[in-house]
Amino acid sequence: MAIKIAPSILSADFSRMGAAVKMLEDCGADMIHCDVMDGSFVAPITFGAQMVKNIRPWTGLPLDVHLMIEHPKSQIKFFAEAGADIITVHYGACAKISQTYLRETLEEIKSFGVKCGAVVNPDVPVENIFSVFPLCDMVLLMSVFPGYGGQKYIEEVTAKITKARGYACSIGKPNMDIEVDGGVTEANCAEIIKAGANVLVAGSAVFNSPDASVTIAKLRGI
Repeated sequence: MAIKIAPSILSADFSRMGAAVKMLEDCGADMIHCDVMDGSFVAPITFGAQMVKNIRPWTGLPLDVHLMIEHPKSQIKFFAEAGADIITVHYGACAKISQTYLRETLEEIKSFGVKCGAVVNPDVPVENIFSVFPLCDMVLLMSVFPGYGGQKYIEEVTAKITKARGYACSIGKPNMDIEVDGGVTEANCAEIIKAGANVLVAGSAVFNSPDASVTIAKLRGI
């Protein structure tokens, strides 16, 4: 399975976001990871659908929009129309509303012709989202607690990656994207890939690198 690198623009210079996105594409990124935070589900506020719309013309790469927000279903239309290629939503945000809200939100994403995915934080068992695996194009496992870049990878998440890949295979979706976000570096990427992940989010590791193209290649295992 091909390994995809999805650098997070959370670590970019927000005053030069278009140029940052173009640089990532030129350096060999496979996707652009857009971390959307609302100041409620997580403490910081980053950006909304307008930013996604503004960077869309700068790249032909898929825009991987990660919604760390309350009431995500209410925002799907805006991000889909802004040009998102995949939208992922948190189990934790959805479970606070109802037992069916996650599934309803994933179905809402699909209704716009956009790929969808479910996200769990490090302290949430991946089994909690097994019921929506058949709907998902991607599952995102947070390997840090969301909110800030530059955190250290939580080792216990490695076992969750293996469980996620195993369950995907058991339901006939062996090629489903399993994404890992948080603390991904050149030092631990091989462990993460071996466990079963094929999409690696990296922010600080790429933007703080003296040569982003070399770092992206190393994260991919080249």
